[in-house]
Amino acid sequence: MSTTATLKPGNQLWGIYYTDREYAREMGDPLRTVVEAPTKLAAEETATRLGFNDPWAHPVTAEQAQQAHWLPENRPAHRQGLAHKPTRGVRV
Repeated sequence: MSTTATLKPGNQLWGIYYTDREYAREMGDPLRTVVEAPTKLAAEETATRLGFNDPWAHPVTAEQAQQAHWLPENRPAHRQGLAHKPTRGVRV
């Protein structure tokens, strides 16, 4: 996502922050990322799909978006693996 690009009609930029406000204060309340979505709920769902735990969305400007820790276009390809290796069968 380019912060200089034109937003799709009906969408706006949403900053994604930590839900746990005490933890956020300890971390300096960083802007974790920015997503483009039509609603707060859609923005939080998008952030969850991107791998952010407990996201909290808040509207931001393009200037504020440049302060994000990372933007989706800059994130390297990420593939979630299985939590454990699959077995090839049961050996007795």
